Amino acid sequence: RLGIIETWDSQWYNEKEYTQWLHEDLKIQSFIKERLSRAGISRIEIERVGDRCNIHIHTARPGIVIGRRGVEAEKLQADLEHVLERTIRINVTEIKRPELDAQLVAEAVAQQILRRSNFRQAMKKSIIASMKAGAQGVKISIGGRLGGAEMARSESNMEGRVPLHTLRANIDYGFAEADTTYGKIGIKTWIFKGEVIGRPELPGIGSPSSRATQVPTDSSQRRPSRFSEEEGSGARSAGRPRRRRDQDRRRGPRRTNHGNTES
Repeated sequence: RLGIIETWDSQWYNEKEYTQWLHEDLKIQSFIKERLSRAGISRIEIERVGDRCNIHIHTARPGIVIGRRGVEAEKLQADLEHVLERTIRINVTEIKRPELDAQLVAEAVAQQILRRSNFRQAMKKSIIASMKAGAQGVKISIGGRLGGAEMARSESNMEGRVPLHTLRANIDYGFAEADTTYGKIGIKTWIFKGEVIGRPELPGIGSPSSRATQVPTDSSQRRPSRFSEEEGSGARSAGRPRRRRDQDRRRGPRRTNHGNTES
């Protein structure tokens, strides 16, 4: 869906220093994720203009990222400037509904598995919470040594509908891993928020609506009814007797129990 209803997390172009900037982006994302592992970070967007680097952090707990009077944000900015040796600006955006963010839902399921809770219950609780928040469909898939079994397997649970082959469908995807004592367990999450009708303008990076806005779908608007509302049920019932007469003509005369035929 990139270029259709989604945009890239990194927005810049440089042919000469492409490799260096790419590795810097990966280093920035891993550094922030490790430093703020408890802040509920959904995604990190990077925008470069010349030597300046703007980092947009989307988090469910902005207080942990900013800190008191912005102390934590200033420390993070100073450490990143020391590592990358360039000017950096950090912007923090709050996620008001974490139940509709696939990455945060996957990380929540991983945390429940690390606390030794049943993985089926963890999936069900997360799906119910997302559906109550307004999602039209949720799918969660878990794979690994589930329950400490010797042979790895995968299980999934879904509610609603998740049309992955529809490009106009606004589907958020998230992935997380739970490092348990018996191995890693991977969690994949898909959340369907609605369909985007038409071709919307791709929003700029860092804006709260950088993910496409959801539009509730109504199948009755796209598929007109065969009979109008004015005709009602009478138009549907009017065609039935004619259909039955045609079937009787094709079958021919019916036979009685005595072997006699009647016209």
